[in-house]
Amino acid sequence: MSDNRQSLSDLSVALNEQRDAAVAQSDDRAEAYLSGAIDAPVQRAPLREQELDKQGRAYATGRRKDAVARVWLKPGSGKITINGRDQEIYFARPSLRLVINQVFGVTEREGQYDVVVTVKGGGLSGQAGAVKHGISQAITKYEPILRAPVKAAGFLTRDSRAVERKKYGRAKARRSFQFSKR
Repeated sequence: MSDNRQSLSDLSVALNEQRDAAVAQSDDRAEAYLSGAIDAPVQRAPLREQELDKQGRAYATGRRKDAVARVWLKPGSGKITINGRDQEIYFARPSLRLVINQVFGVTEREGQYDVVVTVKGGGLSGQAGAVKHGISQAITKYEPILRAPVKAAGFLTRDSRAVERKKYGRAKARRSFQFSKR
């Protein structure tokens, strides 16, 4: 039997030789590029492309609880229309308007896009969350470079929390009927 084991010093010598060969090869390529013998290094294409419809709008669907929002986003003055009404009228509570506009704050695009939304189902809070999710998806389709900050803020992930179903033998999902001793 032959002994194929190598010591750490043998491995480090082999690794240094490989590294020196790679450095020499990259130096040769740099010199060849500068002398014009080879073309410039190929630029990698962006991972995602802009997705627009025929009118130049980005479309996305947002969901939260039982609400579903269809969102169209295009460059404009910052007007947000929800079911044909202005956002101040549809979402009267300032906290709901704040939820919707969070995406523009993170991406530093306040007042640069017009948004048209149709939203169905759920209550106002769920609808505001659905609109936020839809705007997040649409803005990343319009400007793919903004995907990183929007994703880091957690706006691209659909919030899967929903109302727990009612079980039989219970008053609500978990609450028992009132106990009666007699």
